[in-house]
Amino acid sequence: MKDLLLIALFAALGAGVAGMLGWPAVRLLRRRSVALSLFAVTVVTVLAMTAGTLAVAQAMFLSHHDLGVVITVTCMAAVVSLVMAALLGRQVVAGSRAVTRAARTVGSADGFAAPVGPLGTELAELTAELAATSARLAESRQREQALESSRRELIAWISHDLRTPLAGLRAMAEALEDGVADEPARYHRQIRTEVDRLTGMVDDLFELSRIQAGALTLSLARVSVYDLVGDAIAGAYPLARERGVRLSGDRVEPAPVEVDGREITRVLGNLLINAIRSTPADGVVAVAARQRDGHVVLSVTDGCGGIPEADLARVFETGWRGGKARTPRPVRDPAAGGGAVQHHGDTGAGLGLAIVRGIVEAHEGRASVYNVNGGCCFEIALPAARTPVAS
Repeated sequence: MKDLLLIALFAALGAGVAGMLGWPAVRLLRRRSVALSLFAVTVVTVLAMTAGTLAVAQAMFLSHHDLGVVITVTCMAAVVSLVMAALLGRQVVAGSRAVTRAARTVGSADGFAAPVGPLGTELAELTAELAATSARLAESRQREQALESSRRELIAWISHDLRTPLAGLRAMAEALEDGVADEPARYHRQIRTEVDRLTGMVDDLFELSRIQAGALTLSLARVSVYDLVGDAIAGAYPLARERGVRLSGDRVEPAPVEVDGREITRVLGNLLINAIRSTPADGVVAVAARQRDGHVVLSVTDGCGGIPEADLARVFETGWRGGKARTPRPVRDPAAGGGAVQHHGDTGAGLGLAIVRGIVEAHEGRASVYNVNGGCCFEIALPAARTPVAS
């Protein structure tokens, strides 16, 4: 037992001296290549093993032959270890360089190019994270491009929609100034109509800017969908009667929701005015409400004939109109609140449905649209109230 302790002491002394001599070299190389650092660690390890072995061999007073055998075996093991360390270092460097080349493609137009060949676990995980980051960047870039395109379209359409009524207002004002207006009262009524339209457009722009800036403040209260639907139908009824469209609200299930009643009434009003304008005379616009998967789903179904499949994904985009028309028709609809958007040949500024989606999403809900037989159905899903109220 004493001999073993002595051997362990000599081995520890020899290995410790070699380790202390090699430690400064390892620290100096820690900012250099991984392969060089790995090789330096291997060299220090081999030297420590060799020094410990030789210290024990000298202490044991081996013969020259036996000592030569020990030294030969130790040197061969050291050579093999260093060669293997060099090969391993090259492999690590090759994998690292492959990941570096792949990292340069993150967010590129051609997409992420994953490195070819086997990688260690850590480098493989890093590659997976780079691929996920590249995918998120591509998705973000697509959203940015879509928003930029939508913004440019909106600016162009708003400029046109503002220029047309402003030109009419200028012409009517000049006619009144020059005294050449045959019916001044009619001109005054028309000026008031155009001013109301411009006011509604500005209000919509302000509302949309608040929504997009996250500055929309909601005053949540528990209300019944009966009240929401009833208020919306009452506001849209004059336009429906003028257009010869029948409103139906007999499929409203009793369900409480906790929402900002004014904002959701505006949402339903926008959808109803939109549906009435798109439905031919003698048609029906139906409002329904039902509970589904913890949500209260309110729907507005019209008879517009349907929306082209290619346009369904763009319906709620800012500035989308769905038609070629750009000039608003002189129709004043107080119930629309300036926010109605038609499915085809929109008469508004392309803001109403974007406002609808923004308000619904501010309530942690979702807005969607799909085609039905003879028309389309707009749905808004709002979180149901946690506890029911007595009817």
